[in-house]
Amino acid sequence: MTRIDAKFAELKAANKKAFVSYVMAGDPDFETSLDVVKGLPAAGVDIIELGLPFTDPMADGPTIQLAGQRALEGGMTLNKTLELARRFREDDDTTPIVLMGYYNPIYSRGVDRFLEDAKAAGIDGLIVVDLPPEEDSELCIPAQKAGLNFIRLATPTTDEKRLPRVLQNTSGFVYYVSINGITGSAEAEATNVGPEVTRIKSSTDLPVIVGFGINTPEKAENIASVADGAVVGSAIVSKLASGASVSEVLDFVKSLSDGAHRA
Repeated sequence: MTRIDAKFAELKAANKKAFVSYVMAGDPDFETSLDVVKGLPAAGVDIIELGLPFTDPMADGPTIQLAGQRALEGGMTLNKTLELARRFREDDDTTPIVLMGYYNPIYSRGVDRFLEDAKAAGIDGLIVVDLPPEEDSELCIPAQKAGLNFIRLATPTTDEKRLPRVLQNTSGFVYYVSINGITGSAEAEATNVGPEVTRIKSSTDLPVIVGFGINTPEKAENIASVADGAVVGSAIVSKLASGASVSEVLDFVKSLSDGAHRA
């Protein structure tokens, strides 16, 4: 059982929805980013999604693209991203960390070495946006053999023919993308999301967490009420980019997590 599996078992026992937050590793710099990540559990975050900076983030809108650019310009690398996770683990051995990004940096490092290093750094799961199920042998299956969850995205265009393939080797949870588009480009609506979550859950026992287009405590509550939890990314990254202090960012995260937990 991974930390992700254990967290969802704990939440289920408490009849509680999950709140997942995304932050870009190294934005605006390593130490500030580390301070934010370290503060997330106390701000009510159940699972941390740690963005791996990449030059060509095809699923991300301007907010997260710019965060990745800032991180890369500040010298952030895959090595330093794993170091950030290691530093977090010095004080927290229970909060799950999902590394979210793209395959190129992993491929460049070599899958076996990457999985060994990620596991040693305390990473619990992977979301690799540009690896479809047809490429499961590349990373998904090796990751699961190494004890890491491999989390797949489902979208409004994932039809009944495609869904079984998407779910086939998914573990940890299913990430439902609530909109047709990139991160931060539109707002999620519970009336649209609810039936889709029900459809996915009819085909899997995994929790279904909804992300993209959630930017307020009210939206987090509404979306979490029709799913197993909510993810917020761009709104948090935008807050940090606005020049807010670490404590101000964490206060905002707490308001979002409170919203999701009210569901």
